[in-house]
Amino acid sequence: MSGPAAGTAHAATTTDVVCLGESMVTFLPSQPGRLADVPSFGRGIGGAESNVACALAAAGHRAAWVGRVGADGFGDHLVETIAGYGVDTSAVRRDPDRPTGIYFRTATDRGTGAHEVAYYRAGSAASTMSPANVPYEELFAGRILHLSGITAALSADCLALLRELTAPRPGRPLVSFDVNHRPRLWRDGDAGVLLELARRCDLVFVGEDEAEEAWGIVGAEAIRAALPEPSVVVVKRGSAGATVFASGPRPGPRSSNAGGADIGSRPAHVGGAEAGEGAAQAAGRDTVTVVPALHVDVVAAVGAGDAFAAGFLSATLRGLPVRDRVRHGHLMAAAVLTVPGDLTEPPARDHADRLVALDDGAWGRLRLGPGWTAADRAHEEVRTP
Repeated sequence: MSGPAAGTAHAATTTDVVCLGESMVTFLPSQPGRLADVPSFGRGIGGAESNVACALAAAGHRAAWVGRVGADGFGDHLVETIAGYGVDTSAVRRDPDRPTGIYFRTATDRGTGAHEVAYYRAGSAASTMSPANVPYEELFAGRILHLSGITAALSADCLALLRELTAPRPGRPLVSFDVNHRPRLWRDGDAGVLLELARRCDLVFVGEDEAEEAWGIVGAEAIRAALPEPSVVVVKRGSAGATVFASGPRPGPRSSNAGGADIGSRPAHVGGAEAGEGAAQAAGRDTVTVVPALHVDVVAAVGAGDAFAAGFLSATLRGLPVRDRVRHGHLMAAAVLTVPGDLTEPPARDHADRLVALDDGAWGRLRLGPGWTAADRAHEEVRTP
């Protein structure tokens, strides 16, 4: 199959979100220190897109992960572990000739100079994903197709695949794209292609820091100016929170989603944002919503971006206002930030909804530490940092 045919979206969609990308077995250090000094490692899984799928499934959504792994024990571990979160892995392909990717990392924050990652993914099964060997029917079967810029960096074939999947066509589901710029993966390539891909999508997640590093674009307004096409652009600003630029829903792919819920930008519901959030205000064709980040007692920073995307997508599927989508993203990220690994059980939906509904003052005083997702600890959460 050379590419997706027009109108391949299923009339009766049974999946909320389909995520495509490489997942790897990750080896986590038993103690802090240089890779050269760590005596042993525990085995886990890692992969931006599979992380999103696992978080969405744990939050009660119907999520599928599509990828390619080796016909080896590590591939078995990945598929079994991801399926254990409730994710549909039936469309994952096994490669008899190429291995499953693995990597080792230190315990330090990815943003520090002391952080080390050793990837063993060159020539992996996932790097051979292409327009000729992925199951398009499964990819276009969901209400949302979630992609990331990591896949584009794996090989020329993977980049060609993302260009196919982000091309406009009738019946295309809403396409969500997390830029996920990884400088190490772009040493021999042009990260500017990520801007090209992002402009072809409907919903884009991008960090201010990665936009500056990959494209030389500084500031949320400048990022939106460089990405005029997507209906929703979520600019992640670290400890400052997130800024969302949302235009009105456009006719086309989004109107064909099953289930009846509006998963477009719904700007009419954003106007209730209060002054403490940086009151939402119209800027040209957009409604702009600014939502502060939470105070979090961080255990490990890895996986927070994927969790934020999952929280935002979860609230999008529920048709919630933009402010609430961002707050759910922050809460899902906080769940991961307060555990050592990339994945954890998210807060129960009613628990998260209660926190999202807090007024600005209470939201600003919220401080979350390890164990906060347990519903019986809710009374301990609202305190002055």
